[in-house]
Amino acid sequence: METIKNIQAEIIEDFEMFDDWMQKYEFLIDLGKELAPIEEQYKIEDNLIKGCQSRVWLHAEKQDGKIVYTADSDAIMTKGIIAILIRVLSKQTPSEIISADLSFIDTIGLKEQLSATRANGLVSMIKKMKLYALAYQN
Repeated sequence: METIKNIQAEIIEDFEMFDDWMQKYEFLIDLGKELAPIEEQYKIEDNLIKGCQSRVWLHAEKQDGKIVYTADSDAIMTKGIIAILIRVLSKQTPSEIISADLSFIDTIGLKEQLSATRANGLVSMIKKMKLYALAYQN
């Protein structure tokens, strides 16, 4: 099983392959395009992440003791950001998700590259994912 730490290391390696942020943005957008689509029934107000400039729906369910996230966004960059978070946190246990430090975000320099509203959205996405994990902990 891939640990959160291992997946973060892979993402850091992926980002190190690119010389500039234009290429990194394109990579993020591609990740968003590869994101498994969220089922229409989950595109509801309750699943919208508050604090995001664009609309982001996030759904979580527990399968075999692990949390599986699905998401979608109406903005390509935001979809890439949620895709990268899902890659790290999906299919992990609630306690692993809650205690994850997600240091890769700083290591790849993502937060500095985002506008203030997008950076807030990133924080809101992580918060919502951890809240789901808390809810599924029992």
